[in-house]
Amino acid sequence: MKAVILAGGLGTRISEESQLRPKPMVEIGNMPILWHIMKLYSYHGINDFIICLGYKGKVIKDFFANYFLYQAQEVSFDLAANKTSILKYGRERWRVTLVDTGQDTQTGGRLARVRHHIGNETFCLTYGDGLSDVNIRRLIAFHRARGTTATLTAVRTKGKHGTVHTLSDQSVQLCDDPQSESGWMNGGFFVLEPGVFNYIAGDNTVWERAPLEALAQQGLLSAYRHTGFWQSMDTVRDLELLQALCKSRSAPWMVWDSPRSITPLHEQVEVLQETEGTQRMLQVEGHENNLVSFDRKA
Repeated sequence: MKAVILAGGLGTRISEESQLRPKPMVEIGNMPILWHIMKLYSYHGINDFIICLGYKGKVIKDFFANYFLYQAQEVSFDLAANKTSILKYGRERWRVTLVDTGQDTQTGGRLARVRHHIGNETFCLTYGDGLSDVNIRRLIAFHRARGTTATLTAVRTKGKHGTVHTLSDQSVQLCDDPQSESGWMNGGFFVLEPGVFNYIAGDNTVWERAPLEALAQQGLLSAYRHTGFWQSMDTVRDLELLQALCKSRSAPWMVWDSPRSITPLHEQVEVLQETEGTQRMLQVEGHENNLVSFDRKA
């Protein structure tokens, strides 16, 4: 399975850090937040990545072009022979495809521009500025058990826009109340079927608006409730929080650094089918302001 990461936005709300580099390259513990996201997916068995570039995409290209050298534990330079030898290296199992999706393209447009790399298979999608300890394997199992075209990860967080309120067993209201105590917000970490491309009109399509709205209205969008750690990096304060957690060696999202067991996929499907009633389908109710949106341009 492939994971698409939106990494082309300007990062205007954290301009102090994104003037010289794209937001996904802002470092948490000496490594870009993009790397942390990829490590989470890799921990759960997904090692094939498609990165949607835009603003300062060259910085991301340079990072991966030199990744093998920078991550080498031992390297030898023979200047006389103009030869470099990697003597010891902790190898990642990643396959990384970098695609320039345009400077001003919206989130939906960026996704559409990498369609030819995805093919006709289920795939993951997330933003390049959000960290979580969400169990990706369990998320995928849930998506398959529900049989919908799209699944988003809903997270509880106060003070953010784009909340999702459960109304009943079969409906969820999307609203924009940052003070809500009961809302669930779109936290990214999507699992999608190729059918989602039918909902993207072009470069100006915002994924969080028309496509998600239409999918929800048609009963084709599921919400996977994640009650664990989730944090976006929208502001300098968010960045400082993530850096402090990483420095304290208690970063919840760094599951690859702690011994944790992973439930086999077939067992997860069985559990999810038994508890299916605790998860709700998304249906849009209301008007233009009732949207799932972070105003992201990732």
